[in-house]
Amino acid sequence: MIKINTISDNKIWSRYLKKPDRYIQNKTDKINKKFNKYKKNVIFCTLLLSDNNKIRKLNKKFRKKNKPTDVLSFPFYNQKELKKKLKTEKEIYLGDIIINLNEIKNKKDKNKFKSELNKIWIHGLVHLFGYNHKKDKDFFEMNKIEKKFLSFI
Repeated sequence: MIKINTISDNKIWSRYLKKPDRYIQNKTDKINKKFNKYKKNVIFCTLLLSDNNKIRKLNKKFRKKNKPTDVLSFPFYNQKELKKKLKTEKEIYLGDIIINLNEIKNKKDKNKFKSELNKIWIHGLVHLFGYNHKKDKDFFEMNKIEKKFLSFI
């Protein structure tokens, strides 16, 4: 089971989502109903809903890029380590995801906003599972998993 602790450090988020934690939890519940791979485990992560300023600072500090981005993921484990943990531990903390409101708030239509938000947090979540998109082969594998999760919600 996947559980996401959603935190907002910018009040502007409430203009777009009244209760972001409930919204993300509803989407996560849908994934959990259809995705049986982690039924024996409880997998946690934190999702921080932030803005340009905060994500730019984090991007500069951890990736040496002094510019904002749409999402940052900080996985605790690579794929191999996570596989081992899943076999031996019931509860696992995957890591953290930070999403930048400024990158998605330009979507005036509420459905487009939510669609973009879903794509971004799912992308971040898949990174926490140890996937990346540095090589074309990895990109296609990651994209396939993202589409699968999006189809569930």
